[in-house]
Amino acid sequence: MKRRIAILGSTGSIGTQTLDVIRQHRDLFEVDMISAGSNADLLAKQAVEFDVNNVVICNEARYKVLQEALEDTDCKVWTGIDSLCSLVKSANVDIVVGAMVGFSGLRPTLAALEAGKIVALANKETLVAAGSIVTRTMREHGAVILPVDSEHSAIFQCLLGAQGNTIEKIHLTASGGPFRTWPRTRIAGATAADALKHPNWDMGAKVTIDSATMMNKGFEVIEAKWLFDVRPQDINVVVHPESIIHSMVEFADGAVIAQMGWPDMREPIGLALSFPARITVGNRKIDFATLGSLNFEAPDLDRFPNLRLAYEAIERGGNAPCALNAANEVAVAAYLKGSIGFYDISNINAKCLDGLNFVANPSLEDIFETNEEAARIANGCIS
Repeated sequence: MKRRIAILGSTGSIGTQTLDVIRQHRDLFEVDMISAGSNADLLAKQAVEFDVNNVVICNEARYKVLQEALEDTDCKVWTGIDSLCSLVKSANVDIVVGAMVGFSGLRPTLAALEAGKIVALANKETLVAAGSIVTRTMREHGAVILPVDSEHSAIFQCLLGAQGNTIEKIHLTASGGPFRTWPRTRIAGATAADALKHPNWDMGAKVTIDSATMMNKGFEVIEAKWLFDVRPQDINVVVHPESIIHSMVEFADGAVIAQMGWPDMREPIGLALSFPARITVGNRKIDFATLGSLNFEAPDLDRFPNLRLAYEAIERGGNAPCALNAANEVAVAAYLKGSIGFYDISNINAKCLDGLNFVANPSLEDIFETNEEAARIANGCIS
């Protein structure tokens, strides 16, 4: 039977690439529900192409536009996060693709897990902000999280060949972003346009800026801690500018298993949708004879302090990672608008961590309060 898919954030980078994978395998998948924040025009086109049953626009101001665009179809049009949380629980959905960007993905992801769904998770902020709550909800309801981030998908694939042996260390690879070779003085003056020129990956604006600051890698450290139940000190970040090795797992005897592939997000997306099978996704294959060398280097925490802040947040635990995520969302949005400079992002993040009202064992209510509090502090810094 076809696997029925719901895509949270279908108009973004991960969402559109998920639809491209499904487009190539109509015999294996059908799309039951798609959603977007405000992009009603693209959402309507996707709904028609994939004959979607349910379409959700989270921005209520765009509901009428979407409704009018789909009035001659059988698509049911909804609006708001509450609708999203309800629809992901439907018996007509087998896999929920969490492709929303930022904290907004938390509630619908939790709703899908409470319904015992398979969640193909690309929204790393969900685990960063509320990792203990998310993983506990998954266990309590017999749900499954399959990682879509290329690094965590790589670790997952490495562990499939581990035969149950204990992980000694996880090596998360990082491209280094567009500023890997830039001195700190030059990075300080980098514009958002500079930061958006990622050398290897095609991603949305928020994730691309996070890659440039290495906050994306810091969040992936936190995500790996929750996904694979490892200590933060056992997660090592190594800069690998070619982005061919997506991550590695080291074992007690010193052996290292690595997962390799051309940088193309459709590969981990395809695996998450089809697991345990592997499907073709039209990606470029590696020609080892012409590949040349693979290079590795340690990250520079002076030029990229956000990575250090992420380690500090996960060591503190509690609601500290949530505060860091909230501050970073506000700071990156301001940087994209040209309101602040590159290193203002990490400075604001540090101030929000320092000013945090710390909660060691946060409830879901505490997480939402922390998100609002840290956002207020960050906006105050920008003002």
